[in-house]
Amino acid sequence: MKKIEERFTLTKKERLTGTIKIDTLFKEGISFISFPLRVIYLVYEQRRESMCSILVSVPKKRIKKASQRNRIKRLIRESYRLNKTMMDYEASDYKSLDIAFIYVKDDVSDYPTIQKAMQKALSEITDRIKKTEQGE
Repeated sequence: MKKIEERFTLTKKERLTGTIKIDTLFKEGISFISFPLRVIYLVYEQRRESMCSILVSVPKKRIKKASQRNRIKRLIRESYRLNKTMMDYEASDYKSLDIAFIYVKDDVSDYPTIQKAMQKALSEITDRIKKTEQGE
């Protein structure tokens, strides 16, 4: 029996782009905090290229140095890339999902802190989606 190899990649198709999609996410999305991340997600019924698209933002108002902002964005993307398999796509009927991760802490966090917040956020999204599907 062949073992299925998991690929931990983050392709360009998995990045959220386009002002219309981003504006829709921020206007209609559901938000919660998984400190130091604020998470906004929106479930779509229509099928798109990727099951899940993400957006990572670190406000200049909170982190002044560009090098620190870029490091935080790299840590968030890496944490998502390694933990995205936690989200159980096959168990639900939704077609695609957009997620925005916004950093809300005023200083730089280390990787274990961001990874713990990411794991909590992804499990929270999965739980909320399953609840809404059962409620309908």
